[in-house]
Amino acid sequence: MALWDRIKESAQTMQTQLVEKKNDLKSGAFRDASMAMCALVAAADGSVDPSERQRVAQLIATNDVLQNFPADDLQRRFNDYLNKLTADFDFGKVSVMQEVAKAKKKPAEARAVIQIGIVIGGADGNFDKTEQAMVREACYALDLPPAEFDL
Repeated sequence: MALWDRIKESAQTMQTQLVEKKNDLKSGAFRDASMAMCALVAAADGSVDPSERQRVAQLIATNDVLQNFPADDLQRRFNDYLNKLTADFDFGKVSVMQEVAKAKKKPAEARAVIQIGIVIGGADGNFDKTEQAMVREACYALDLPPAEFDL
């Protein structure tokens, strides 16, 4: 199976698993951690292009799990995290990664945050090395083994 097909299949599988857990994913910690994860993946290569912002906006608007929260609130949080990362990436990354780590207390939420990172990373069909590394780092912040997600 080609890498592209595996990425698409993995993202679809992750999405299905997220929908199955929708009712368990309603906490503020999950909301904040998932938007922080989106910002980290979007900014992983050091810049954020408009297509990455659009992918996250589309995820916010269409993802069943994220429908638990007001879309404008999610968008605002995502933009706040992105602003921290673009102002000073290294300093911002520490702060934003702390938001991701808030989901650590509930394993289902922690896994869902990683799955959202993979869905966003694979949305363009190219889950590149910098995005994978960022999601792998988030695994460590959440005390999850990256191998569980093929990272």
